[in-house]
Amino acid sequence: MRWRRARERLIETLIRLSGFSAIAIVMLIFVFLLKEGVALFRTVPLGEFLTGQRWYPISEPPGFGVFPLICGSLLVTIGAAMLSVPLGIASALFISEIARGWMKELLKAGIELFAAIPSVVLGFIGMTLLAPLIRQAFHVPTGLTALTGSITLAFMAMPTIVSITEDALTAVPRGYREAAMALGATRWQMMVRVLLPAAGSGIVAAVMLGIGRVIGETMAVMMVTGNAAVIPHTMLQPVRTLTATIAAEMGETVRGSDHYFALFAIGIVLFVITFVVNLIADRFLHREQR
Repeated sequence: MRWRRARERLIETLIRLSGFSAIAIVMLIFVFLLKEGVALFRTVPLGEFLTGQRWYPISEPPGFGVFPLICGSLLVTIGAAMLSVPLGIASALFISEIARGWMKELLKAGIELFAAIPSVVLGFIGMTLLAPLIRQAFHVPTGLTALTGSITLAFMAMPTIVSITEDALTAVPRGYREAAMALGATRWQMMVRVLLPAAGSGIVAAVMLGIGRVIGETMAVMMVTGNAAVIPHTMLQPVRTLTATIAAEMGETVRGSDHYFALFAIGIVLFVITFVVNLIADRFLHREQR
């Protein structure tokens, strides 16, 4: 009995330490970004950095305005979410409630396999197949646009959304389905008005994880969006994202230069955007639970 209590106390302590360690690691990452990124603001005002429309870090004089990069990231992310969220939830409903037998198992295995495809492979497919199709369909000078990036990233986010949403729908008690059908609801009404609200917290988590992957993606988006640091006015213009800028330019900077510090400042902006997205998701989840 005494040994069991000691073992339980040890397990509780390890779990508590793991939780505190995760928080400490995140805070240390933020402190490191803050230490390197804030150095830029000694020479470049914060307002100019966030609202400036020129990102020319190696020109004379240099321009460190990240507003075009923020616009490009948001445009690609919103476009990918608009494509992946409805398609992902609809696919999860089909797998969970309509598909049966071998078809259900085949679709689930296919989704898991699709999630294992490296992002650089999807980026290569988007660059060689999707970009020419968009260029011919919309008669634009280049197919490397925000639309190409949104479609490519939507396919990257969909496996996460489908898999987690399907698990959330499966976890809804069978009694919910039987009660809805007994009250005269059609299968469509049962899925839309009963299952989706009941699995709401899991679906929100799936969407947030999918969007998180879209925001943090680097290689694929760098290959298919054209990498033009301009403010986009349509989805058919080349854009550059925050993550692609860090990946493309970090290897070319001089350590301790303003360009070097500016890339860390971009990391701070990404950290804040991710934190805001997670905060909104957390508030939504708590509201759903109440």
